[in-house]
Amino acid sequence: MLTNKKTAALKQIFQNQLWHAVAVGLLLFVLSVIVNNSTNIAVGSLLGINTITWFWVAISVPIAHQIYVWFFWRYELYQQTFSRMWGMPLAFKIYATGFSILFIGRLIAIIIVAVSNRNSLVIEPIYSYLLAAAITPLVVYLFYSVKKYFTIERAFGIDHFERDYNAPYVKKGIFKYTSNGMYIVGLMILYLPGLLYLSEAALLAALFNHIYICVHYYCTELPDMRVIYGEGPGK
Repeated sequence: MLTNKKTAALKQIFQNQLWHAVAVGLLLFVLSVIVNNSTNIAVGSLLGINTITWFWVAISVPIAHQIYVWFFWRYELYQQTFSRMWGMPLAFKIYATGFSILFIGRLIAIIIVAVSNRNSLVIEPIYSYLLAAAITPLVVYLFYSVKKYFTIERAFGIDHFERDYNAPYVKKGIFKYTSNGMYIVGLMILYLPGLLYLSEAALLAALFNHIYICVHYYCTELPDMRVIYGEGPGK
């Protein structure tokens, strides 16, 4: 009986993660083809390290981040692993600290790529700067909406830690227009370094982040939301 319970729990924890792995593999394959066939992406270096190396570092950070989130979310949601070890408030603080470091790491890594690969994008600078100017207010509005209406704790995923979480869906601020504003709009911030430094490699890394967060949403977050909230949008 105990073995059956453990097997059931593991199935829940690893639900859709095979598809996650397949998607990552396909994305990495496509990236490698693009990198190997683009001279602009390989241009430049920073601190004696070439752009290609920095680029793959920038790709590894979101992969580490999303595996980290899956690990904490699923083990906490289905087995309360970390709450039982540390208590819920401390467990959430530890998780949120790691989350923050990895999220900021995404942006820092792309900034490094952009500086290393600057002026590699074949485009009139004015168009790149105008696009950056258009993106910035959307990103600011998203972070304002999260802080005012959604709460930072919920953005981190406190609904996976707090038992019987039943906060209503947020339909104010940017969430009035999209229930998934954090992923659709929030990750637009990652395009800004590439646009401002005219870096093709940084823009490709940002695009990977944006596509890969959709893998996280469909393979990890959406199934979890259905457990926590029932059918319908959560975050």
